[in-house]
Amino acid sequence: MNKVSIITVCFNSAATIRDTIESVLFQDYPDIEYIIVDGASQDRTLDIVDEYRNRIATVISEPDNGIYDAMNKGIQAATGDIVGILNSDDFYADDQVIGEVVAEFVISNVDSVYADLAIVSRDDKKYLRYYGSEKFTIKHIRFGWMIPHPTFFVKRKYYEKFGLYKTNYRVAADFELLTRFLWREKISHKRLPKCIIKMRHGGISSHGLWWRFHQNLEIVRACRENGIRTNIFIVLLKTPFKLLEYLGPTKFQE
Repeated sequence: MNKVSIITVCFNSAATIRDTIESVLFQDYPDIEYIIVDGASQDRTLDIVDEYRNRIATVISEPDNGIYDAMNKGIQAATGDIVGILNSDDFYADDQVIGEVVAEFVISNVDSVYADLAIVSRDDKKYLRYYGSEKFTIKHIRFGWMIPHPTFFVKRKYYEKFGLYKTNYRVAADFELLTRFLWREKISHKRLPKCIIKMRHGGISSHGLWWRFHQNLEIVRACRENGIRTNIFIVLLKTPFKLLEYLGPTKFQE
């Protein structure tokens, strides 16, 4: 049986961390190593974590150099065969997610698995956007398209072989890592055709136009560093298509 390491990074996440933790602990898959990396929170985050401490394999709480540094700490602490990252604003859509992800690894004999994601209101009562991955192909990376990073599960050995998140990126180290793994190193991948994660609206990915523009600049840089010819104008071509996600399919598995 494949052991799965799930990593949650958090900072002052008392309002949402309980749902995140319980969505991991309530999974029906029996071999999960749960790792929480906290950036020295000043609110009740750690008090809530402590309520579940006997079911969490590793808790790290110390200052870090940003979210990607925290993710790297979690990966370095992981001992599972497969690694997934679940942020503290996110939670799994149902209790069968990890089991279905592992089954896809086994059935398809692949190096990585990804799926779809839904963005919901802070209270989880309203569906806002469906981030589907069914039309993704490797060639779309040149245009700034990428699979939903929170749904990405990969064999741990590839972090050891190809490296961790680059902390000299401010907002697009996840895009760079996926580009490196999928494009440059050509690890195999398979889509699980379902929504596996609910992401609460209001995190870093919900910031304004300047954040979006800076993200696109880093996407261009990530492509170039991994041997993909592109520029900011090519990447910006995706903007109207991304807006269609808000008017896209209403499918959403509860």
